[in-house]
Amino acid sequence: MNHSSAAFRNSIVAALGGFLFGFDTAVISGVEKSIQELWSLSHFAHGFTVASALIGTVIGSLIAGGPADRYGRKKVLQAIGLLYVVTSLVTAFTPSWLPFVIFRFLGGIGVGASSVVGPMYISEISPAHSRGRLVALFQFNVVSGILIAFISNYLLNGISEESWRWMLGVQAIPSLLFFSLVFLVPESPRWLMKQKREEETKIVLEEIGEKNITAEMDEIRTSLHGEGTIKENLFSGKYNKPIFYAVMLAIFNQFSGINAVMYYAPRIFEMTGLAKDTALLQAISIGATNLIFTMLAISLIDTFGRRTLLIVGSFGMVLFLGLVAYAFYTGKFGGYMVMLYLVGFIASFAFSQGAVIWVFISEIFPNKVRSQGQTLGSFTHWIMAALVSWTFPIFAESSAMGGAYAFTLFSGMMLLHLFFAWKVLPETKGQSLEGIQRSLGIH
Repeated sequence: MNHSSAAFRNSIVAALGGFLFGFDTAVISGVEKSIQELWSLSHFAHGFTVASALIGTVIGSLIAGGPADRYGRKKVLQAIGLLYVVTSLVTAFTPSWLPFVIFRFLGGIGVGASSVVGPMYISEISPAHSRGRLVALFQFNVVSGILIAFISNYLLNGISEESWRWMLGVQAIPSLLFFSLVFLVPESPRWLMKQKREEETKIVLEEIGEKNITAEMDEIRTSLHGEGTIKENLFSGKYNKPIFYAVMLAIFNQFSGINAVMYYAPRIFEMTGLAKDTALLQAISIGATNLIFTMLAISLIDTFGRRTLLIVGSFGMVLFLGLVAYAFYTGKFGGYMVMLYLVGFIASFAFSQGAVIWVFISEIFPNKVRSQGQTLGSFTHWIMAALVSWTFPIFAESSAMGGAYAFTLFSGMMLLHLFFAWKVLPETKGQSLEGIQRSLGIH
């Protein structure tokens, strides 16, 4: 196996955690209405049930960094795979609401941990010249999982009176595959170096195609200097720039409304007058668009850079979210016009925020605090996701204008995001992880 294929193989296996992340995120869209009716849930309880997995992701993103530093990225990825297997089966077979919520929460812990450790591992296992594309594989797999979940929901809808159980249970198959394949990839070279396992570090760096092994090892060793005796504090003051960039990017990511659309796509389409079966089918168009434009972004992210993609995508998100809001204000849904607007929004999001966020957060923090920084970025992302997803059904159905107000808010936030990407964020393409640290003035 040549160097580039080895780096790709390792990255794609780790990114399978992203596939499960995406599948778990989107599968609830085909389930949420059935469980609301089955267990007679109020709007508040319904929102909480849907958001329970996201509450788990908040916890998972907070706790994953410590074990990843202590036991290694690889062992934590294995544990995540096992958690996915168990929770998908239990939620599929549970007879009552409480175990469902508990195991959706536990599955969310796996999603949150995956969002920290997956991109972290890929960024540390990838050569600098291809790191953007390889870390973006994580997001590619996230959107692949979303698309497959939408397709699976559509195909399984109506096969029995409890089709929703099949929708949830089928996730056990890719979960088991991920758990098995993680045993075949090497440990992160930067984690190995941190453990003073220099010979193993050298072997992994050779395998992934680093061109100057000695210089790379020296650079990693220097960046880790002193970490073994004193735990670096992320909030010491010198990391304020990467903290600010990561937190704001994560906040804007969720205030685009992306998870509201992904979790409630069939319901949004039903609000415009489409039948349930048609609404499930239209959700597939969102998943397919997400996948296509993520692939486009992956092919361009190391050429045009992270910041350029964010700026271009912001224009599209402001426009299409504004058009959705206008349709809800006027009540003129025009057949499939809202679907076309949402597809335009998804294309813009996938090309920019969707592809960039995990790449940027995984590379902006120095080696000493990368796990802490990745944890902070993921925690912020998921706490905002839980907030938006919990409140959206309450907000959207509170009045006839609820949908209009929600999408107006999302459009306005993306206007602010455009300014943030244009005037504030730095560019990180083509730099080593240690080089990014120097460019931010962190020594």
